[in-house]
Order: sequence, then C-alpha cells, then structure tokens
Amino acid sequence: MCFELIDDDKLHEECGVVGLFTENPQIASQLIYYGLFALQHRGQESAGIAIHTGKKIEYYKDMGLVADVLSQDVIKKFKGNIAIGHVRYSTTGDSEKQNAQPLVVRYKEGSVALAHNGNLVNADSMRSILEDDGVIFQTSTDSEVVANMVARYYKGDIVKSIKNVTEIVKGAYAFVFMTEKELIGARDCYGLRPLCLGKRPEGYLLASESCAISAMGGEFIRDVEPGEIVVINENSVESIKGTKYAPKKLCIFENVYFARPDSNLDGVNIYQSRYNAGRLLARESPVNADLVFSVPDSGTPAAIGYAAELNIPFGLGLIKNRYAKRTFIEPNQELRERGVKTKLNVLNELVKDKTVVMVDDSIVRGTTTKQIVSMVKDAGAKEVHVRIASPPVTYSCYFGIDTPDRRKLIGANKTIDEIKEYINADSVYYLSVEGLVKSTASANSYCLACMNGDYPMEVPSRGI
Repeated sequence: MCFELIDDDKLHEECGVVGLFTENPQIASQLIYYGLFALQHRGQESAGIAIHTGKKIEYYKDMGLVADVLSQDVIKKFKGNIAIGHVRYSTTGDSEKQNAQPLVVRYKEGSVALAHNGNLVNADSMRSILEDDGVIFQTSTDSEVVANMVARYYKGDIVKSIKNVTEIVKGAYAFVFMTEKELIGARDCYGLRPLCLGKRPEGYLLASESCAISAMGGEFIRDVEPGEIVVINENSVESIKGTKYAPKKLCIFENVYFARPDSNLDGVNIYQSRYNAGRLLARESPVNADLVFSVPDSGTPAAIGYAAELNIPFGLGLIKNRYAKRTFIEPNQELRERGVKTKLNVLNELVKDKTVVMVDDSIVRGTTTKQIVSMVKDAGAKEVHVRIASPPVTYSCYFGIDTPDRRKLIGANKTIDEIKEYINADSVYYLSVEGLVKSTASANSYCLACMNGDYPMEVPSRGI
C-alpha cells in the first residue's frame, strides 16, 4: 500500500482551461500547449486537448503533466481552427484517465467538447435524473453531467442549450465549450471561478488566467463577467449576459494561493495583492527578527512584503527542488519526513543562530508546517515565528477546492495557541479577514466561505 505525499498544508484547486478560435489551423495545438503549460499549477494529474480538424472533433488526454501528455508527436497530429485544453486536479471524480478532460459527447447534429474548472453542488441530483432517462455515464465527474445535459436538451441551437444548462446547474464553474463552428466560454453567476478573454492577430483566446493568454501570444482583453456567455465564431465575438442576479464572489484563494503571481483576475494583480497581504500582516503582527523567509513559492510575495514593512532582511531560508513531483512513499513517519526534505531544504548558513520569521500563504492540516518548523530549528534557528498571509481555514469548500472535512482542518479544531504548540513554533499569527480583503485594493466582493462559513449559496451538509 502506498500513500501520496502532497503538500498537506495547501488547498488544491480543480482545473485550468484554455480555448482558441484561429484562422491558422497549423498553430492551434501548439498554442493550446503553451496555454496549458502556463496553467500547470492549477492541476497536475492529467492534461488533454480537443480540436476541430475541419471534419470532426478529435481529442487526446492522459494522466500526467502537460509536457508528458502533449508531446510534440501528439501536437503535430492535431491541426484545426478551434481547440480547447484542460489540466486537472480532481475534486469531483477519481484520479483516473477516464475522468481526464476535455470531454467529448455527441448530440443530434454533431459533437460538443467541454473543459470545466470548478464544482457543482447539484450534480448528483442532475446525474440521477439523467440516469433515470437512460443516460449511461462513462466518468464519475460532474463535468460529464453538464456535457450530457447540453447534448440532451439540444433543440436546434447549441448556444441556447448551453445557456439553458448554465441556468440549471448550481455551483462554481468556468466552462469552455467547443462545437464544429464555435468556441464558447461561460462563467458562473457569482464569478467564483475565473475566466478571461484574449486576442491574437488571427483569432481569440479563452483561459482561466491572464498568464495563459500571455503564454499563447495573446493580448488580454477583459475578464468574462459573472453569468456571461461568450460565443466566438468566424464572424464575431458575441456576449450573452446572464439573467440571474447574484453578488460577485470570486474565490479569495485565487488571490491567496491558486493563481500565478503574474496573473490579473477581475482587475487585481495577484503579486501585488500577496505583497500587500504581507505588509498588512507585518502591521498586525510585527516580530523583532533577524531574517524573513517564505515557504516557496506562493508565500514568497507576502514574505517580501512582510520584510519590507519592518525593514528586516529577506532571504531564501528554504530552497525548493523545482523538479520534485508527487512522491509515493510507504506510510511511516521517517519516510514521510524524508519526502518533505526532498522537496524543501533549509539553507543552514542563513538561519543558524537567528530569530526568523517564516511566512506562508495558508495552513490546512498543519502536518507539513510542523515538519518545516522542525527542519528550521534543527538547522540552528534560535526562534521560528510563523506568519500566515490569510485567515485560518475553518470550513470546507464545495466549489472546486479540495478541502477536507472540518475534522481535518487544523484551524477549525485548534486555537492559535494550540496550533503554535502543535507545530512547535515560537509564535503563530494569521492575517485578519479585514486585512486579506484590504490586500486586494479593490472593490471586488470575494467568497470567504472557507474562512467564515458564509456560503454564497446552499451547500450540501458535510463534516462537522
């Protein structure tokens, strides 16, 4: 029996999606590759591409990283003017090849392909209805429920069918659809999951983040609005506004952890937001220290901000192995700790005999943080003060983030003093909710449900 060693103190988000409509079919698959490569941080389990070759929609997907799945031999086989791509980290559906995306299903007059980022809270009930009607599912994902609904409820207009389905499903989603004639993007009415629109000289692009637009050689145009459907074909780019009003609620963990720091989401630069969080964290919880360092990579902008606010030197106290992938190890404590040390190594000469501040973006279970603090102290640090650039995660997420039930969330079950004791730190402080919202320097309204339990919609009962 093996255990998968992932970063226990991180939240994992489901997917990244890209799409393009181009007048140059020779470059489509290569551009999808570049876009997915830029979104690899959003999912490392599987990758895939679907493309309209001029005759039909063909696709290829497999388990693994983008560079491994979409080899140049695969890329060279796929040529067409419409294409979509997907990288996945599973939240709904097991980590298996059959659950990789894009999904391709047939409808009355052709085929439709779908790439989905997010999670639906009413997928089980919709699946049950479809199964009662005779639909046989090939995967265990909520994305296949959507694809089958689009195909089943088609009545002469695929865009209208997609619009009808988006009004039925509940939850968080950024959909990228592809038909034989159109590239279609849709964002949930709360805007929980991001989606943006870009342009190249010969066509248009859709992507989960603006960094992927740049990677595909495109120019960022704007974010797709909550509840909006964007339809791209050879004649135009059409915007169809949603009919349901809902307050905008972009997931705050896009700012905290998920998005790449060079992305802009809903008008907010992610690096600047994290840097601001670090400065505000320093104002809320200063430490008279010799050194500030981060748990790389997502904690780095906040650590730089923390150090700048207090005029303390910032250094690379932890060195990350860039080539460490997921590690499968036997379930004993010694090997678990060795797995963490394979990914992170303490720069002993930097921390020895110093009072240090270790900044990270979040703590979920606490096990990895505990091991890192131990490593830093073993390297000779006098004191290790842990600072977290977001509030405690105290509630489960139902919208596409792989959070455990509340019984496994350290922030839901221990006080700050108990957390300090558990991870053996000299002090622990989390950024306040007010500080996190202020760090975005925007008027955006965010979903903070994993921190305060204020869900933007009714959710299933789970955990404690």
